[in-house]
Amino acid sequence: MKKTTKFLLVLIICFLSGRCVDKKKSSSETSSNLFEFTILQLNDVYEIAPIQNGNYGGMARVETIRKELLKENKNTLTVLAGDFLNPSLLGTIKVDGDRVRGKQMIEVMNAMNFDLVAFGNHEFDLSFSNLQKRINESNFDWISSNVLHQINGEKRKFCKENNDVKTDIKETFIKEFNFGENQKLKIGFISVCIPSNPKDYVFYGNIYDEIKRSYNTLKPKVDIVLGLTHLTIEQDKKIALMLPDIPLIMGGHEHTNSHDRVGGVTITKADANAKTAYIHRFKYDPNTRKVTFKSELKEVNKGIAFDKEVNTIVNKWQNILKTKIKEVVNNPEEIIYTANDSLDARDTPIRSVQTNMGDLITKAMSFAYKDKVDCALVNGGSIRIDDVLYGAINAIDIFKVLPYGGPILKVKLRGNLLLKVLNYGTNASGTGAFLQKYNVKKKIDKWIVNNQELIEDKEYLVAISDYLLKGFDIPFLNSKNKNVLNIYRPQKEEMATDIRKAVIMYLKNKRN
Repeated sequence: MKKTTKFLLVLIICFLSGRCVDKKKSSSETSSNLFEFTILQLNDVYEIAPIQNGNYGGMARVETIRKELLKENKNTLTVLAGDFLNPSLLGTIKVDGDRVRGKQMIEVMNAMNFDLVAFGNHEFDLSFSNLQKRINESNFDWISSNVLHQINGEKRKFCKENNDVKTDIKETFIKEFNFGENQKLKIGFISVCIPSNPKDYVFYGNIYDEIKRSYNTLKPKVDIVLGLTHLTIEQDKKIALMLPDIPLIMGGHEHTNSHDRVGGVTITKADANAKTAYIHRFKYDPNTRKVTFKSELKEVNKGIAFDKEVNTIVNKWQNILKTKIKEVVNNPEEIIYTANDSLDARDTPIRSVQTNMGDLITKAMSFAYKDKVDCALVNGGSIRIDDVLYGAINAIDIFKVLPYGGPILKVKLRGNLLLKVLNYGTNASGTGAFLQKYNVKKKIDKWIVNNQELIEDKEYLVAISDYLLKGFDIPFLNSKNKNVLNIYRPQKEEMATDIRKAVIMYLKNKRN
């Protein structure tokens, strides 16, 4: 009787205190209360089709990954951390009289139901009117805390215009997931863009001041704040130190995948052109407000099938591209060369130092004139792929490197003008006016051209891109300059009629 009474007394106490719960059940309930979601991250994607002879990348493959993630967890977001409208070969061609300028990318991304993108510096390669068209065509959201539309001295937010309705691009983005009755999770995103592409229509606010301001504004409204940035890794790391409560910064700008930790902040970047993508699987405990996640770097390769719907769009654009290329070369997909060392055509080096890709292009320019020139010059800004080439290379790859094409001119210059041009190109380091050169070297303070010291009153034959002679990059280098003594423009049947044709023929000859 005493034992029964004691047992009943314990049961009553447990019931009143609410503590009489089976431990195994409690653990199970805690686990089921975790809110789980997934983010698929891309950055710096310029090509909708596979690259490197079809071995890597391809947005149709990425779409297959996205759909598999949705089957795994319906609460999946797809984001891109800037740089997707330019540069691309497709963007430079004309369809129905207008250059494509990223239209192909928007069409593909709409089909893939992208959720959110950040502005990258290459978005501002486009004119304002073309950028506005692409924003209007997009079905996804854009964010930035530090870029504004500047017009007539006034600064205003970029906007999306549909049916005469203007909607401002927001500084932050909030995604709400529903996990049941009165169980919601709000995820906030903040973003800034590197101010490396100055344009008259763009105002760049201070990246650190603006992201801190947007974070402080957003944090009280959401459960989690994440970064979606387009900055250098050093800038991302500084933000991580400033905002240590952000669990993850998904970044862009660099083209090689990376995974860094600064305190409790993780910074991830995938490879350019969707060679890889990051998959972040999150768990959030609403009771403790603790966030945990695992990041997987997924290689996008030939082992992943193409999504049929997206691949149909990709093929449509690729067929348009091949038709245009065939106007210059007969077989765009023919392997013309195998590069055993990576050919560096990334923006930063090609605009600041002589690279092996610069060597190759300028040697091809000289080759186009049977090496009967003293030297060859091309502006780094004409080289637009912002990537490296390795392994099997076809004509399409060369068109991606030099999307604008144009003839190679043979120009007779007086030495004093050539000296001025070479000095200007050197001083323009970091810009598109920086010169890639062949048969030109500098020794201390002397220029050596064709193995001899440059003489100011001597005449030189120079293979030069037609763009350079228009004076856009080097203002005094134009046909009206009195020290431009003669200009030879190649005939249609000549190799020099298109710089891309010259490079292709040079590589074929080099291969043989």
